[in-house]
Amino acid sequence: MNKKVMKKILILVLTALGLCVFFKVALFYMPFLIAFALYLLIEPVIKFCMKKFKLKRKTSSILILIVFISAIIGIISWIIVTLISEASNLINNINQYVRIIYDFVQLKLQSIDLSKLQISDEIREVFENSTQNFLEHISEFIKSFFSNVLKTLTSIPTMFFYIIITIMSLYFISSDKIYMIDQLEHHLPENWVKSIYKHVKRIASSLGGYLKAQLILVLISFFVSLVGLVTFSLVGLNVKYPLLAAIGIGFVDALPILGSGAVMIPWAIIESCKGDIRLGIAILVLWIIMTVARQICEPRIVGKQIGIHPIFTLIAMYTGFKLCGVIGLLVGPIILIVLKEIFENVLDKGVIKSIIE
Repeated sequence: MNKKVMKKILILVLTALGLCVFFKVALFYMPFLIAFALYLLIEPVIKFCMKKFKLKRKTSSILILIVFISAIIGIISWIIVTLISEASNLINNINQYVRIIYDFVQLKLQSIDLSKLQISDEIREVFENSTQNFLEHISEFIKSFFSNVLKTLTSIPTMFFYIIITIMSLYFISSDKIYMIDQLEHHLPENWVKSIYKHVKRIASSLGGYLKAQLILVLISFFVSLVGLVTFSLVGLNVKYPLLAAIGIGFVDALPILGSGAVMIPWAIIESCKGDIRLGIAILVLWIIMTVARQICEPRIVGKQIGIHPIFTLIAMYTGFKLCGVIGLLVGPIILIVLKEIFENVLDKGVIKSIIE
């Protein structure tokens, strides 16, 4: 009895550790992971061309890859050029923005009658110094972040190498799919292949569908915000970095529990407090449009919810952040979904009951 309990506990622990190691390795082999994700996107198109035009898989794969990669290269080139320009301007002007925020905070503090609150001059001085130090730390963090972004974007030889590896991997995966499956079946025991196939199919069905749906929703938020912010900039509103802002909104919108409102509502309030009421209202209107568009699209795109309470998603995000940094905010919930699928029967019965009984 004790051996069975220990065995089940050991399986749970090893599975959790295995998933953590898997995601660490996946980050290391990111070009191949990206290639596999892109393959999942273009595979239906490849099959359609094979069926419609009676083409061989390799011919169909080459034609689709040429069209797909040409479009991707064009979009990425525009994004890189625009990001380099906007990030450079932001780094150069960051001290000016910090000074504006600091002056705004000081102005608001001076408008408060501190004598009624009976706050001593020493405490007020400590508070003002703390505010200055806090803003300086934020300034340094933003500078460091965008400097790293620029360094990455301008590392053309390294990026070119990764892109070539990804494209070649995508071609081999899409054109030699049958060969790879045959090799897997040849080198692994038959019962292993069946077991792996069953679990991978279940996880790919639920996780793949969920991630695909979330990606579509995030892209909708990104493009709607980008079009809105570029329009604001063109009509004369004070939006200097529309692409950077749209990417930030899209990233936050991708995080479970949060959403675009976590960025856009504070932004609108800050702009209104600075006196730019038009921009504040415009940002709120854009956020409402994005929210309505997401609410309309989400029920049709997301076939089923992951069935996990927000508190557990929040715990997964925090754990992922502590283990993997910012990327862990996205990876944590994904690991949670995978664990839920693997141990669905155990969770339905009750973890402790399942182990003991």
